[in-house]
Parts: sequence; structure tokens; C-alpha cells
Amino acid sequence: MKRGPPSRRRPQSLPPRPQSLPAKARLATQLLGWGGAAALVLAASYIVRLAIASGWLTPERQIGLAVIGALAMIGIGLWLRRSESSGGGRAYAGLLPAGGIIILFIAIYAAHLYYGLVGAPAALAAVTLACLLSLWLCHVFQSTLYAFFAVAGTYSVPFLLRSLMLDITDLAIYFASWSAVFCMFSIWVGSRAVYLLALYMALIGFDWAWRDGSYADQWLSAGIFQTALLVIFAGTAAIYSVRRQSPLNQEAAVAHLPALLVFYFLQYALFKQHIPALAPWVAVASAAIVALCYLLARNAAGKELAGGRMLLQAYVALVLFHAGYIESIPYAWAPWVAFLLVPATAAYGALRRDMAAPGRFVWLAVIAIFLINYLRIVAGFDRGGVTAPDLLAVCYALELYGGYYLARRANSLQQAWPLLLLGGHLAAIAAAVQVFHDRIAVSLTWGILAVVCLLIALRFKDKLLGKSSLLIFAISAGKVLFYDLASSAPTVRIFTLLVVGCSFYLGGWLYRKIELLE
Repeated sequence: MKRGPPSRRRPQSLPPRPQSLPAKARLATQLLGWGGAAALVLAASYIVRLAIASGWLTPERQIGLAVIGALAMIGIGLWLRRSESSGGGRAYAGLLPAGGIIILFIAIYAAHLYYGLVGAPAALAAVTLACLLSLWLCHVFQSTLYAFFAVAGTYSVPFLLRSLMLDITDLAIYFASWSAVFCMFSIWVGSRAVYLLALYMALIGFDWAWRDGSYADQWLSAGIFQTALLVIFAGTAAIYSVRRQSPLNQEAAVAHLPALLVFYFLQYALFKQHIPALAPWVAVASAAIVALCYLLARNAAGKELAGGRMLLQAYVALVLFHAGYIESIPYAWAPWVAFLLVPATAAYGALRRDMAAPGRFVWLAVIAIFLINYLRIVAGFDRGGVTAPDLLAVCYALELYGGYYLARRANSLQQAWPLLLLGGHLAAIAAAVQVFHDRIAVSLTWGILAVVCLLIALRFKDKLLGKSSLLIFAISAGKVLFYDLASSAPTVRIFTLLVVGCSFYLGGWLYRKIELLE
């Protein structure tokens, strides 16, 4: 019996893959979608205007129709989302509910503020429901746009429903509750943007609300609550990094940095106004809170968190420069503090076996403090109020020379070697002028300094140090030509020329050997 040809099974048809639109098409559809939603909102406003003019649309009917229209837009958007299989179609379907949420907020505030149809408690309850609905839509459509609506709606309540905020405790409870909600929601949906926007609006909104309200004298409670906000949001950033296994990167850290700056200056201005002596210590305490959150997150993650470390270092640098140096150090002792701050920071880096351990921001703050006071001492700006300025000029020169020696010995920071030598020479030259008031003594000191630099350069075969002595010879020659010979007595001119001539000749003989070094 012959068998028929083998039956060929028809391949099962696979469901068609959703095609993604090109970038230009996506942009066009987004513009059309937003334009359509905006046109619907505008059309509704004209219908309302026409109905009001005809006397048919009472305030109750206006609010009712607005709420019905908003809920209809949300419902249609949800239905369109279910009928779409592609992600782009679902995102497009989410434009209608976005417009509906806006109309809901407008209707609620209009019912309370404009028409007086509902009291403040009912308006607050309605706003809360609208915010929760917006957060649910954020989860459904995977769009942070709805979360932004919720944040804006909740943090505008203290300004629009003032009768609810009887004292600063009510204000603090309201802001803290919603801040906690948005922080938990941001961790749940995996979007740092949610708690970041809430952080900015909470800091600025609370400060504006309590200062503008009838409880401006309750500054201590406001300061404590500002610290509570820092704990809430810093803890959220740490928990987010651990729970979502998504450590802060550099870009995300930069987005958090302005919020820390806003918090710092708002709180510092508050305590500076009422308890000036305590303000720097409050700033140090806030830096300790940020450090604690970072350490807990780092220990939980089991590794260094580059973005969090950058935030911590930037905040510590701000506290060091502003609260520590500008606000706390007496003006007469500031140059001495700057002189000691550099070796202290370097010693910390040496203990960590990494000179970059303090962080670039801390080093920038330390260098800025050092340069400000270096110019003050070397250039002679307002030296009268400084304690022991002549000795300090010598110390600055020795510190810079010591920094060059240590950097060269460790063969690190090679780009900074010329700057360290230049700074040391200028400080030494200025110290000679400030210590010795006799022109011959100054020229002799400069000559000895240049020759000693050449001798040390020969001893350690350091061509850079040897060549840097030419700067001292050049300044010495300029002093003789433009100052000593023009305005000195004949005997002073003779002795000055003898000193300069001998030092130049000896320097030239030594410099020949410097050029032969490999």
C-alpha cells in the first residue's frame, strides 16, 4: 500500500510584532495628541463661557460638567490603552487622562476658591483623591507626568487652602505626610524624578508658606522640620539606591546637588537670623546626617557609591568653606587657619593612602581658602589685622616648598610642581621685604635664596628647581634697575650692586652645571 506524500504541516503563524514608529512620526503624533487634548480643554472652556452667558450653566452645573468631562477623558484614555498593543500607542493614550487630571484640579480649586461651593476640608479631601488617582495613572501608564501633576497639586494646597493650616504643626504634618508618600511611590515605580521634584517643592514651598503665614515667629519648629525633610529625602535616596540596586551616577548626583544647596542656605539663613552662634554647628550637623545616610547606603550596597560620595564631598566642602571658614574663623586668624588646613587635609589623604580621598570638592575648598589668604599675606592686603604676618609669610613659603618636595618625592601631581615653586619663591621674596626694611638686606636675602636653590638643585639633580631660581634673579635685577639705582643714596647703590653682582656671578657659575644635568 502506497503511502501518500508526507503531509506538510503549516507553520504556525506568529503574532505580528508591534512596529515602532520612527522618531519623526512619534514626535508628530505626540504633538497632535497634545494639541487634540488642549483643543478639547479649550472647547470645553468656550462651551462653559457660552453657557454662562446664556444663564443656563449655574456654578454647580459648571463644576459637575467639568468633573464628568475629566472622568470621561480618563476613562477613554484607559480604554484606548487596553486596545493598544504597542508601548507607543499606550503612551499616546495616556495624553487624554493627563488633560483630565488637570481639569479635575481646576474644578476642585474653582469650587472652593471661586464659587465657595465646598469648604476647605472637602476641597482637601478632593485634592487628595485626585492626587492618588494621578499616582495610580502614573503606575498604569508608566509615565512620571502624572506624578508631577500629583506633586504640584499637593504642595499647592497650603497656598490655596490657607484656612486648613492653623499653625506650623499642621503645615509640617501635611508636608511630611505627602513627602513620605512621594518617597515611597518613587521607590515603588523606580523613578528618582518623583522624589526629586517633591524635594524641591517641599523645601521651597514650606519655607515660603511658613514665612508668609501667621506663624513666622515659630522659626525653631521650622528649622527642625527642615532637618526632618533632609532626613526623609536623604534616606529615600539611600534606600532607592539599595532597593532598586541603582546607585547614584554622576548625572543623578548633579540633579540632587541643587536641592542640597537650597536646603543649606534656607536653613542657614533661618538660624543665622535668630541664633547666629548656633548656625555653623547646625550646618555641621546637617553634613553629619548626609554622611550617615551615605555610609549606611554604602554598607548595605557593599561597595563605593560614586554619585553619593560626590554629593557628600560637595556638601562637606560647602559647609567647610561657608560655615567653617567664612562664618566661624576670626578675621585676624584666618591666614593661620588656611596655613594649617592644607597639611591637615593632606595628612587625612596620607592616612587613607590616597591623596584624592578628601574629594575634589573638599580640595577645591581648601585650595580656595589657601589662595585667598596667600594673596592677602604676599600682596600685603589688609595685613594690619593679621596675627604675626611677617612670620606667616615665611611659613607660607616653607609650606609651598615642602609641598613641592613631597610631591616630587612621591612623583605625583607633576603639573603642580611649577606652581608650588612659583608660589614658594614669591612668598619668600615677599617675606624678605616684610621682615627686612633695609634695601641691601633684602637684595642679599634674595641673592642667598637664589644661590641656595641652585645648590639644592645640584645636590638632588633637580633641573626644575634650578631653572626656577632665574625668576628670583630676574626680580632682583628689576628691583636694582627700577628702584635701588633711582632712589637710593650712593653708598646704598654701591653695596646693592656689589651684592647683586656677586650673587649673579655665583648663580651663573652654578647654573652652568644645572644645564649639564640629565
